[in-house]
Amino acid sequence: MRRTPTQHAAPTQHAAPTQHAAPTQHSAPRHHAVPTHPAPTRRTPTALAAVLLLLAAAFLGAPTAAHAAPTASTGPVASTATTAPLTLEAAFPAPGNGWAKVERYLDTTSGFRTEQFPSDGRGDQDGARRTYFGTGRPSSARFLLYSAAGWDTGSKATPVLLVHGANDNADRAWANPGESGVCGAASCPSTGLAQYLAGTGHRVFAIGFAHKHGDNLLQAQAVGDAVALIRDRLGVSQVDVVAWSKGEVAARAYVSSVKPSWGRSYAGDVRRLVTLGGPNGGLDYVYAHGWDFDLATWPACGGTANAPSPHLSMTCYGTYTAQPCLGVLPSGGYDCYPGQRQLLARWDGTYGVDSTAQDWWTTYYGGHGFYTSGQGIQAAIDAGSLIAPLRQAGIPASVRTYLLAGGSADIPGVLNENRGPSDGLVFTASALDTTGIATVGGTRLLSGLNHMRLAWAPEAESQVDAWLG
Repeated sequence: MRRTPTQHAAPTQHAAPTQHAAPTQHSAPRHHAVPTHPAPTRRTPTALAAVLLLLAAAFLGAPTAAHAAPTASTGPVASTATTAPLTLEAAFPAPGNGWAKVERYLDTTSGFRTEQFPSDGRGDQDGARRTYFGTGRPSSARFLLYSAAGWDTGSKATPVLLVHGANDNADRAWANPGESGVCGAASCPSTGLAQYLAGTGHRVFAIGFAHKHGDNLLQAQAVGDAVALIRDRLGVSQVDVVAWSKGEVAARAYVSSVKPSWGRSYAGDVRRLVTLGGPNGGLDYVYAHGWDFDLATWPACGGTANAPSPHLSMTCYGTYTAQPCLGVLPSGGYDCYPGQRQLLARWDGTYGVDSTAQDWWTTYYGGHGFYTSGQGIQAAIDAGSLIAPLRQAGIPASVRTYLLAGGSADIPGVLNENRGPSDGLVFTASALDTTGIATVGGTRLLSGLNHMRLAWAPEAESQVDAWLG
């Protein structure tokens, strides 16, 4: 059995650069100072890991009549030797958005927990997902399994599981990119990759996670559960997995057997893994452009976005406040964004840091700035980034892996990643990083697509279809 690597090893290849000497104006703590200039204009930020525009856009409100009440079908579900007993808690036979049904499952394995949610409700499940989960704050022992139309009639031998990214859901990500009105383009389609693949003969499923920024190790276990359910339902030995953004980390953790101490190892049941804008080499956006996150997330500044902050304290309109739940690092007993910390890797040695941002040095490297204070990116990496452990563990040679990257940093309405070639969030070099991937089936850069359009643009859909074969 492959030894699970330690999850707290900091990458050594990204030593702090010497070219960014600390500017003298940041040498003394000034975090209680009242700003002498007007409050800065807010810019809509992008989130640390995946579907960023959703941080500034509301999800659906209350479910409509299209979302039928659950059936009474509940009870234990047969499982393979590699999965814990699963309970089918509810089934929704007419969910809309091109799905044939949605089911909620409970994994009864000891070790799952209800992760922490921001107290003001910004991270709660909403819209149809609140109905499916039965609560805004479900335990991470629960997950949703979506079945697309044609799941039981498609002609392709190997079924497909779609894994969505951060602050998103399977409905918007895969079936209705325009559900929230925000999709990475001026005009949003009403169908997505789920319908496209079903239309070419694939039997398509998708997973929905309980926590929008949840622990990727818990979500990896849920991915394994979903794969096992699909195998049992269709009588197949393997499933193809298509994972977008943060979802790539959960999917990769599953096939690499990077898991909690109580978790189950990879069951050898994934044939192909396709990653869309996956942070294979990690990302550091929230630290490199941290001031924008504060303005959009910090309540004292009027922020409400469901995104993490690189700081622990900040001065807003003359008042110095702490918001420990909003931090990337665990603080004061709070840890509301664990999945974001797990995506971190340093890119300052390659692309530098955004030196135009307020308190840029102390945001990235730690300390007290004029308005903010925090511990810096390396402390967050040391607290649990999964990038180095995943690269060390490696994807088994039996899992043929494909990497799709975007090259257009033009996500409307947000500050795009501009320090180097990117899709607006993930550096191209990170999305195409093959370190630790034993069998690379193919890579491709779609230079005209941004991070969000990678999941629904026609050229991306056709490429995914071709790779699945």
